Amino acid sequence: MAEKKKTLEEIMDELSEVVNSLENDNLSLEESYQYFSKGMKLVMEGNKSIDKVEKEMIVLTKGGDNEL
Repeated sequence: MAEKKKTLEEIMDELSEVVNSLENDNLSLEESYQYFSKGMKLVMEGNKSIDKVEKEMIVLTKGGDNEL
């Protein structure tokens, strides 16, 4: 079954939790790396989401009938 696509707000909330964990928890090097890796994946996912919306807005503001 396909994983549900996260909203940008969900991504940002999850990223905030990762940052808080990295800043406040006494983590081992391995745990820190895992949180860092998860955070970077969330950043990339968020960037894709923002890029998609940006492209849609460009099409809408130009009044084009191009497919998104």
